[in-house]
Amino acid sequence: MSESRSNYTPRPMSSKTTYALGAVALALIVLIVILAMRWGRDEPAVRNDGYGPVHSSAVVATLQPDGLILVGRPDARKTIDVYADPLCPGCGSMERVYGQEIAQQQDEGKLAVRYHLVNFLESKSRSKDYSTRAIAANECVAEAGSGPVYSKFHTLLFTTRQPEEGGADLSNEELAAVAREAGASDQVAQCIAAGAKVDAARAHALVALGALNELLDGRAATPSVFDGKNKLDVNNEEWILDVAR
Repeated sequence: MSESRSNYTPRPMSSKTTYALGAVALALIVLIVILAMRWGRDEPAVRNDGYGPVHSSAVVATLQPDGLILVGRPDARKTIDVYADPLCPGCGSMERVYGQEIAQQQDEGKLAVRYHLVNFLESKSRSKDYSTRAIAANECVAEAGSGPVYSKFHTLLFTTRQPEEGGADLSNEELAAVAREAGASDQVAQCIAAGAKVDAARAHALVALGALNELLDGRAATPSVFDGKNKLDVNNEEWILDVAR
């Protein structure tokens, strides 16, 4: 068997090339470290991790005529206003990080929360009406009056059950199943599955969006939290304790 031989002799890599490749590798390592640090800081540590949703039966949920949902003890010391869209990733992040701390303040009567639910992101849902249907589901659950049940439902809907923008969302039947998981009655589940409050929810969301635009000079964004007309900085990790004092 013959063997082919080459007269080519590879040239050794120059020191300049070695240094250049080393610099590129170092730059890539630094970039990866920076990105990892930023990724780790995207969402703060969960506050009061392990507390869970509202515990106390003294906390009640009230569906107001304009669609606002008030959750707290009747003697709560202070009420804050939370504007959120069920599809909003930032709203989900806020619920994951601060929801349990809010629940404890509600249980202790230091804080009540008035939810203004908007639907301006629903065009990014696959069904194109998810936000409205999720708001309707919130209204069905709130109307039953249980603070603990509403708190658990709201938590599930904004955390582990929250759809991704552009991804598959929940049907009315699936929303009803989440309500049952939270402890809602069959009557509440039927209200959700039948879409009984969808038309009202659409009108309520429009009113809430108008109020949010007025507060933010026409630049509605969620999540937005207000103490009266004072917009709270939810990037301040102590904001709940500060406002509940």
